[in-house]
Amino acid sequence: MIRATRSLYRLFTIGRVLARHDTLALAELPVATMASALLRLGKPPATGRPGQRLAEALAELGPTFIKLGQALSTRADLMGEEVAADLSHLQDRLPPFPTAEARRIVATELGCELSEAFQSFDDVPVAAASIAQVHFAVTTDGREVAVKVLRPGVEAAFRRDIDLLTWLAEWVELTRPRLRRLRLTESVRTFADTVAMEMDLRFEAAAAAELADNFAGDETFRVPAVDWLRTGRRVMTLERVAGTPVDEREHLAAMGHDVDAVLQKAAESFFNMVFRDGFFHADMHPGNLFVDDNGNLVAVDFGIMGRVDRRTRRFLGEMLIAFLNADYRRVAEVHFEAGYVPADQSLDAFTQACRSIAEPILERPLHEISIARLLGQLFEVTETFSMETQPQLLLLQKSMLVAEGIGRRLDPRVNMWQLARPLIERWMRQNLGPQARLRETVVNATAVMERLPRLIGELERAVTTLADGGLRLHPDTVARITGEDGKGGLPGWLPWAIALILAVILVLR
Repeated sequence: MIRATRSLYRLFTIGRVLARHDTLALAELPVATMASALLRLGKPPATGRPGQRLAEALAELGPTFIKLGQALSTRADLMGEEVAADLSHLQDRLPPFPTAEARRIVATELGCELSEAFQSFDDVPVAAASIAQVHFAVTTDGREVAVKVLRPGVEAAFRRDIDLLTWLAEWVELTRPRLRRLRLTESVRTFADTVAMEMDLRFEAAAAAELADNFAGDETFRVPAVDWLRTGRRVMTLERVAGTPVDEREHLAAMGHDVDAVLQKAAESFFNMVFRDGFFHADMHPGNLFVDDNGNLVAVDFGIMGRVDRRTRRFLGEMLIAFLNADYRRVAEVHFEAGYVPADQSLDAFTQACRSIAEPILERPLHEISIARLLGQLFEVTETFSMETQPQLLLLQKSMLVAEGIGRRLDPRVNMWQLARPLIERWMRQNLGPQARLRETVVNATAVMERLPRLIGELERAVTTLADGGLRLHPDTVARITGEDGKGGLPGWLPWAIALILAVILVLR
């Protein structure tokens, strides 16, 4: 009851802000439209597209809702393509908090006086966002660094708003069963986990270190080094990097950089993150990606990262190649094989749906083709085929959209997916060909053989349990199992035979 009262009060506060920006009607519910009209009595009409007004409202509501808007920008299936596109431009910028507070947080987190860690610490932050702000500094040993400091009070505000969003998602799923396929509760949980990790700057530092390890020896894509001695839950210190924002094409050209070479590096680095490593930078907008003096890429801000397992990568690779080859039947088959579309749906009908989405996009000139837009529209029509939302693909689709935007700014005549296509095809041959399947079978068989002793032990314990009365069986049955009736009991080879059958099933499944 207390939770419901608290949530309703907070919901009323949010409703007033949304109504002021005339965005409640986006819910497409009569009660929302009526509430909006009542709350806006006597006020001038809001201007701008619905998505722009929603972005303004979310920015006013604070850190959690700015992050929520960025997450919703991946959900064209929920918001519609135009609103999702407008939300993708939601700027994560807030006024900075006092530098004195930042200095206090750094000293408290590091457990020492600020002067013991830094010989200088800039008073004016270089960036201020919803969760943290960044100050340039110089360490006591003379290294130039960037220090990210968590915004005071953001953790408590986040917990309060996530509790509200969870309560709302639970009510929607309870009262509107047809919306359960959208997995709103799970989406809120995923969003909460993502932002919770973003608010522990040790996780962000670990993500930066992992990404750096993945690209070790690759000069074309660099990640600043982590200063672990000056990093904690609320403070992260990274090597200070310099460069030109990747979307400033004219500036890059004036500096003598080969813009097409930069685009090639961007396409290859994105491919390597997604397909080779399954660990990708999920917020790689131009403000987080720079070109250094040597024409190589430098990434910053590792708070939002995505992962895709090998199975999802195989699905994605096959789907991309099938779309680029206009093989819509194969696109549909991949969805069924991955289990994304239930087996009781029509393969022919889904093939037709894939064609209806792709043809208007793929018929455009090659440089105008947007795979991210294609995926977004595909997610919009999935309700017809009872396809459940795939959160990992939504985050990836958003990242692809950003990557395509960078590619078009660098060279609007080139399609980055055509640049990456040879890499995708080679990866698929290595991971989907006969040798790859044989290698996978051998690995699975080896794993099963390693588990055989445990399986046999469990079978023996089950027999012993039966014999010791762990289950209530007729005495004659127990005697027959254990051999006490003089007829030999279970043959000694039977547990091995059962284990071998289990092994074969596990290998072939």
